[in-house]
Amino acid sequence: MRTISVTDDMGRELRLSAPPERIVSLVPSETYNLVRLGVGPRLVGRTRYCTEPASEVEAIPEVGGTKDVDVAAVVALRPDVVVANREENTKQAVLELEAAGLKVFVAFPRSVVAGAGQIARLARLLGRHEESKAVVATAYGLLRAAEDFARSIEAPARAFVPIWMDPLMTANHDTFLSDVLRLCGATNVFTGRDRRYPLAADIGRAAALDDDAVKGRDTRYPRITLDEVRALDPEVILLPDEPFAFGPKEVALFGDLGVTAARNGRIHLCSGKDLLWPGLRTLEGLEALRMVIRDGAAPPAR
Repeated sequence: MRTISVTDDMGRELRLSAPPERIVSLVPSETYNLVRLGVGPRLVGRTRYCTEPASEVEAIPEVGGTKDVDVAAVVALRPDVVVANREENTKQAVLELEAAGLKVFVAFPRSVVAGAGQIARLARLLGRHEESKAVVATAYGLLRAAEDFARSIEAPARAFVPIWMDPLMTANHDTFLSDVLRLCGATNVFTGRDRRYPLAADIGRAAALDDDAVKGRDTRYPRITLDEVRALDPEVILLPDEPFAFGPKEVALFGDLGVTAARNGRIHLCSGKDLLWPGLRTLEGLEALRMVIRDGAAPPAR
């Protein structure tokens, strides 16, 4: 077989002399993608957060979490390739794995179309281009349907989605989450809000560093205040169950703000997997999110 050559999102070419038979995934969404692509039996390691599909992954050994990867455990599994994510895994862990001689494929999809492309790229990495055609076609079919839906919306709902509490955090326009909202008939009310440095500046208690001082830092996930949420008056508030597990307490908290979403009963708990798992899992969850955002319907059980 010809050498497999795939370029990751860090611009690095990964070359394999044969399809990988031993794979470690350090990313929950990629674990899901890999199983759906038919290589579940090749997975020899996963993080504790790689929980779906549950019946397929529960017996796979854990190698720590996404931010606290047990590098020694990964190395001991002798994988042919490790699948990582620039946003979810630490640079130090990737560097240590590579220093140990492992091949690490690093993904970083910032849009839903990039997530669909990642499925096709994984199929090439796995040497399963032909076998995976149906799965890849399904992904792009779901993407086309979502794009058609988004183009049909004349007045997108103004939506707010927090991703963390204490500190309260959200995402701006340059994120996968914001693109998911677009495809579900909504617009992110914090689309133009960059993260400011230092932390006190992000919540309006100090002067922000200038552009040169901030250069190279991630500004996509600002820390915000409840006053900012109130001022932007979202029509819909979605509270995902990950990475922070929002629940009834937070529903009440945001309900007390008196924004349009609260007055109209449009504060909804939802699946973080539908919002934040690039690839097949989010593509499969777009319809459920559309129902919540456009109709206020409770998301169906999955």
